[in-house]
Amino acid sequence: MRGMNVLKKWLLRHKQLAGICALAVAVPALADYSQHPLAKAFVDEMVTEHGFKREEVVQLLSAAQRQQSILDAIARPAEQAKPWKDYRKLFVTNDRIQQGAIFWREHAQTLARAEREFGVSPAVIVAILGVETRYGRNTGNYRVLDALATLSFDYPPRAPFFRGQLTEFLLMAREQKLTTEKLLGSYAGAMGYGQFMPSSYRKFAVDFNGDGVVDIVNNIDDAIGSVANYLKGHGWQHNAPIVVRANVTAPLPEGLLKDTLEPVTSLAEYRVKGVTAAVPLPDNTNAALFMLEGDNGPEYYLALNNFYVITRYNRSQMYSMAVVQLSEAVNALWQPR
Repeated sequence: MRGMNVLKKWLLRHKQLAGICALAVAVPALADYSQHPLAKAFVDEMVTEHGFKREEVVQLLSAAQRQQSILDAIARPAEQAKPWKDYRKLFVTNDRIQQGAIFWREHAQTLARAEREFGVSPAVIVAILGVETRYGRNTGNYRVLDALATLSFDYPPRAPFFRGQLTEFLLMAREQKLTTEKLLGSYAGAMGYGQFMPSSYRKFAVDFNGDGVVDIVNNIDDAIGSVANYLKGHGWQHNAPIVVRANVTAPLPEGLLKDTLEPVTSLAEYRVKGVTAAVPLPDNTNAALFMLEGDNGPEYYLALNNFYVITRYNRSQMYSMAVVQLSEAVNALWQPR
């Protein structure tokens, strides 16, 4: 009898735990962001500052679904989880290089026009599209509305940024006459071939094929022109070097390695501190020294202006280096017909 009582208690306890677990799983799926404590202020802002109808914004927030996989993904980006020697292998691959050369050949005229109008090398545009979405093959499967709402209201470390992007997204959708519930993108809410965040879409996306519509989600011409316009808008210099290897005399003075990579230190100043460029450059060239963990140990580089511009696209040093090395590899393989 005591054994039966123990068994009954165990079964009851197990049933209770199962119910609790089921509830924990169900709550996020049923989350209604229109009822979130921060939602009222957001709705008020969209109404008073941007002229939206209150019921329209509430309806959109009600339609947004919390996605735990988005919170999991943003907590472990590859730029933080992997060293350069492993991160590089994700993007500078034979198939991505070959696909890049094919992409360049197929869109050579558009890429050449982008270089003429914006001064950005076709190889760099191709590489960014290759790193971001494998030339449009993988533009993201999350609803942008879900991604931005989840990160706006359930990701405190960067909630203000993503609420700003949610605002930009609703403005963008209104301007472009897009259906917010159908747009797909990355877990962070980036869209299209070049993975533009909504604020970048509104500021830098261009109608590059002249059809009267700015569409970087479905139109590759617009995507190419928009990437070039983005880089130019952040200070890209035509035909200027991007990054060079650095020769370093150890030990480095404290604070010499940079995180932001804004080039503010001249090569003449670096030379005094035991750092020289591996290729000849003028002494007054500004650069920023950084280090990556390569297959054979630390690799030192001097980031120049154009490298810093690429970090405006994605602030990771490894991302920017992947773009550079992929662009070099695609450029070496591509042969125009």
